[in-house]
Amino acid sequence: MKKQDLFRRAFRLKESDCTIISDKEDTIEKAISSIEHHRKQLEKYVQDHPEFLYSLQPVPVDKGPEVARLMAEASLKANVGPMAAVAGVLADLAVEDMIHAGSKVAVVENGGEVSAISNQPIDIALAAGDAPLSREMGFRLKEFPVGVATSSGLFSHALSFGEAEAVTVFGVDAGVADAAATAVANLIKGDYVRGVIREGIDEALGIEGVKGVFILYRGVVGKAGEVPELIKVNPQE
Repeated sequence: MKKQDLFRRAFRLKESDCTIISDKEDTIEKAISSIEHHRKQLEKYVQDHPEFLYSLQPVPVDKGPEVARLMAEASLKANVGPMAAVAGVLADLAVEDMIHAGSKVAVVENGGEVSAISNQPIDIALAAGDAPLSREMGFRLKEFPVGVATSSGLFSHALSFGEAEAVTVFGVDAGVADAAATAVANLIKGDYVRGVIREGIDEALGIEGVKGVFILYRGVVGKAGEVPELIKVNPQE
């Protein structure tokens, strides 16, 4: 993402490895404070609810901090464990705080998951390790708000039971996209490549809040729904 009139800052806090972009420099601090606050709230919550941290199935949250409730809601829609939505939900909450502070452009990328609200197009690159197309192509986001998340069975540090080079999901927010990308990526395995991709597409579009999906598996691309314009990107940017 590169815009001459925007401010950009890298920020890292434990597992949260972020890039924050805004049209107002002071709202970047709002995003950082948001991530710090909600991470602290989540850490306190999982101390008393360890199943929330380790479960691979949805875990209900009756009383808990906003970050835990949003993670539980997103993971329920995708039928995965709540931690599958953590990066996306933290990004969503940070973007929300930036908008409330007056930003017209608020983009938070957290470990590859993107939450964005903007009054101008935003370009993002596809990151899939050493796979073909990785960091050579990307997407031009024009419709907002949007959440974008990518899961990989080959190149990600996150847990996946699949073998896809990349499953990128576009959703109503990054929390839903994050959970959905995990769920779909878990399905992408086996030698029947086109059939597996079709199964993944059907699974993605059946998840509430998913707008579109892009799957890269064994060099074959499948996409469906509202997938933003594909673009070439400069890996040096």
